[in-house]
Amino acid sequence: MKSICVIPARYSSTRLPGKPLKDICGVPMICRVWERASRAKSVAEVIVATDDERILQAVEKYSGRAMMTRADHKTGTDRLAEVAEKFPDVEVIVNVQGDEPLIEPALIDELVAQFVADKNLQMATVATELLDADEMNNPNNVKVVLDKNNDALYFSRSLIPYPRNAGKSKIFKHIGIYAYRRNFLLTYAKMEPTPLEQSESLEQLRALENGFKIRVIKSSCRFVGVDTEEDLKLVNEIYRREEL
Repeated sequence: MKSICVIPARYSSTRLPGKPLKDICGVPMICRVWERASRAKSVAEVIVATDDERILQAVEKYSGRAMMTRADHKTGTDRLAEVAEKFPDVEVIVNVQGDEPLIEPALIDELVAQFVADKNLQMATVATELLDADEMNNPNNVKVVLDKNNDALYFSRSLIPYPRNAGKSKIFKHIGIYAYRRNFLLTYAKMEPTPLEQSESLEQLRALENGFKIRVIKSSCRFVGVDTEEDLKLVNEIYRREEL
């Protein structure tokens, strides 16, 4: 089963303009993400999908592969689907965010393994347990509730499940790393936005509202997505300390 990893990257960012090219210990962030994703054993290739020539040149300078995509895509999924159309021989596509320079390569392999084990699986993602009350109540942290098969029941910016009886259920934070079977991805990208998706501003709800399952891997990996200068400083400190 052939799999690839695609990293969508736009230059513009409301909170951190030029985010993909921000420096992490002497290397642009998008190149750090590409390098770590390339350590995964299950993907044949890692490709940065961008609409900006500066990002393309930065990746190629560090011997990575990047592809120019249309500038009018409304979502990262649309950009991912444009790349998927060019790889008809690929069965599984892993989507790693371009602001996750601490992505764990083994997690990419674990996502791909889900599709090897379950031939009917169409989509998978990742979650990690939340233990801090402030993080639980932060609407920027998307929460997910699971059924007994670790398939998602719902995603929300609200606290779910509501802890009326504290300790009865764990709280999980959704991590925006996805894997798709290629044919499903192309179908999913063409689906119309759905009411819950629009209400929560969470694109993955489109799949659930259309009756598709999303498998969720529980992970204890650290995730420090870079959205602010403070995040960038923290990631630089981790790289220096741990010599990643």
